[in-house]
Amino acid sequence: MSDHYMQTQRGSYSQRVSHVKKAVVVFSGGIDSVCSASMLKSRYELYGISFSYGQKADKEIQAARMFARKLNLKEHKIVDVKFMKELYGDSNALTSKRKKIPSAFEYSIVVPIRNAVFLSISSAWAYTLGARVVAYGAHTGDKNYPDCRPAFAKRLASAFNLGEYDGIKTGQRESLEIWSPYMKGLSKADLLKKGYKTVGESIFKTWSCYTSKERHCGICESCKNRRAAFEKAKIPDKTKYLK
Repeated sequence: MSDHYMQTQRGSYSQRVSHVKKAVVVFSGGIDSVCSASMLKSRYELYGISFSYGQKADKEIQAARMFARKLNLKEHKIVDVKFMKELYGDSNALTSKRKKIPSAFEYSIVVPIRNAVFLSISSAWAYTLGARVVAYGAHTGDKNYPDCRPAFAKRLASAFNLGEYDGIKTGQRESLEIWSPYMKGLSKADLLKKGYKTVGESIFKTWSCYTSKERHCGICESCKNRRAAFEKAKIPDKTKYLK
């Protein structure tokens, strides 16, 4: 096969994938993912991916479905990875039936490399789509979570691109960037202000709570962070809390 033919094929592939900029967004249905998608919506054709990993807060999946429609995502996938719950056993409070959800940060709510698992699957889809960006909603308030930090995301993206090096080199794959608001120095309140401009009052239908009760519990760490973000953003919080 001639070099000219290969160059022609590489060129035609690049033209096919470059005319529309695509991004895959890890889309939980919470404030962070919804607002991140809102930020990227004007620049990319968005593909959302949500993960059911046996979390107690399965209401976030319902919220993800609703916001995928509202933001007019090109496609929205819900991936069942509930086997992870068995792997974690009783070590993690977000998946264990025995452990109680703490009201303040404890390392028991850090699900081991959860974002690495999510970003791996999301990146596999992104390479297939010809997407250039995989986004997740990590922000500066997530500093207690190692797999939310920019250094982690950058190294992960580098590893993924090494894993697809030959495809990228020959033009059959796009080199990926993993993006997060954290990388731009944005806080949860910053995200909230940006997302609120896009989705308006429906922002109160996002799901942040670590439980799946009728309403947000109001006492878990995530609910407290949600309340604080609305206060800092100076947006009256119309979320209904149990406490």
